[in-house]
Amino acid sequence: MNRKLLYQCQRCTACCRWPGDVRLTDDELPALAAFLGLSVEGFIQTHTRLNQHRTGLSLHEHPDGTCVWLEGNDCRLQAVKPAQCRGFPNDWNFPGWRDVCRAVPVPGPEAPAGEEAPAEVG
Repeated sequence: MNRKLLYQCQRCTACCRWPGDVRLTDDELPALAAFLGLSVEGFIQTHTRLNQHRTGLSLHEHPDGTCVWLEGNDCRLQAVKPAQCRGFPNDWNFPGWRDVCRAVPVPGPEAPAGEEAPAEVG
């Protein structure tokens, strides 16, 4: 039996402290806005910016790259956090993530022979 290697989040928040875009999809905007009691337009105007490639919206971040929604080791958007956040490090990651992230490897579902966890992406 061949299982895909996955990583289980330990809530170390290293990914929340790494600079870069937290890209938002159009489908995520209504849930984020409603969670904060805002209109979608109000959420966009107050809490987003154009991403670095100018192809969509990203969440604002602090000057040091830390997510503005991180409070201690908790995400204030946990209930509605973007798919990008939920998918780290299995669906996406960044170069050097293993040096800072405390996620632990766990056997995942059965996978085709030779399939592994995702390669580091920038």
